[in-house]
Amino acid sequence: MNKYLPKNYRKNIVFIAAVCAIVMCYMQCSPKLSPSISSVPNTTPQADLSKGLKDYFKDDFLVGVAVGSRSIRTDSALIIKEFNSVTAENDMKVGVIHPTENTYNWKNADDIVAFAERHKINIRGHNLLWHQQNAEWMLVGPDGKQASKELVLKRLKEHIFTVMNRYKGKIYCWDVVNEAIDDSQDPTVMYRKTKWLEIFNGPEFIDAAFRFAHEADPKAKLYYNEFNSEREVKREKIFKLMKKLKADGVPIDGVGFQAHWSLDYPTATQLRTALDQIVSLGLEVQITELDLTIHPRPLGAPAPTTPPVDPGYTPELEARQVAKYKEIFDILRGYKKNIKAVTFWNVTDRGSWLDSRGGGSAGDAKPATPMILKAYPLLFDVNGQRKKAYWAVVNK
Repeated sequence: MNKYLPKNYRKNIVFIAAVCAIVMCYMQCSPKLSPSISSVPNTTPQADLSKGLKDYFKDDFLVGVAVGSRSIRTDSALIIKEFNSVTAENDMKVGVIHPTENTYNWKNADDIVAFAERHKINIRGHNLLWHQQNAEWMLVGPDGKQASKELVLKRLKEHIFTVMNRYKGKIYCWDVVNEAIDDSQDPTVMYRKTKWLEIFNGPEFIDAAFRFAHEADPKAKLYYNEFNSEREVKREKIFKLMKKLKADGVPIDGVGFQAHWSLDYPTATQLRTALDQIVSLGLEVQITELDLTIHPRPLGAPAPTTPPVDPGYTPELEARQVAKYKEIFDILRGYKKNIKAVTFWNVTDRGSWLDSRGGGSAGDAKPATPMILKAYPLLFDVNGQRKKAYWAVVNK
């Protein structure tokens, strides 16, 4: 035997051990990239073009879209092919469907419900109480002054019962209360300052709306719906309200994340944290108004005073949108036991509500003068064709 072998062998062992230690340290100290972030989106179209979003996600959650009386005519084929849930974008909001005390505008809402029933599409109701597109008459007394709490409660109950009874057994889920939480970064201001809050001197109207809705249709799922639900301060306010409603025995089934998002918001951590909090309370989640603008503005930035230059849907912006959509849907799939539906807000890029807001998202300040800046926020382009982002979210 070579007398130097034992010595060299020991040197090799020490060297190998040192290398292993360095590798292990690097692996443990380096940031872990989740598959949804590190993987490259697959935008290759599927061979079977007859399938729609509802088919690709049939084992995960319903896939819905916000519609109006016009879109169910102009985009009917696309809606029928791609979606298995619809939400009335505006036609069931309080001020639209019930503009005066003795007047109900049923036609557009009835048309949407009939369209969905005809094609066996599920229907979400939106909404029963909101400070915007509100029935202002409901908050005014016979003397023209602010109505009493008792009168407002009576009117609210009559409205909820009338609307829900008309569509009972047809609408499986309702956004009962919309956007009652203050959107500021001040953690001490819990509720949005509205006439509702002023009349009730607190959030009693929220509890009442849910109790009325459950009484009107005990089988319907009842949701609280909110935007910017993933921002840390507002997230905690929503969590606090949900805990209170649950503790008070209010009949609430879930929380709707409006999901008017952008290329850099929310982060994966923000979204997962917000979902985890709601799920921890035993509540369901629906993504209720999803769009992903390519023109985000920094949080708190003022609205533009002059129309900005529109770069269009550039390859760079497209690539960022594709990656963000993939990240979002990879996360949502991970919560499929808790997420019951994902609804897009509008059908195609041809007509997004964000365009007239200067392309900004729901949390952005609205320009004083409407200005068109296309947001290109959806999975279908201006011609109704599937975008690369479409294939990124359906390809696993």
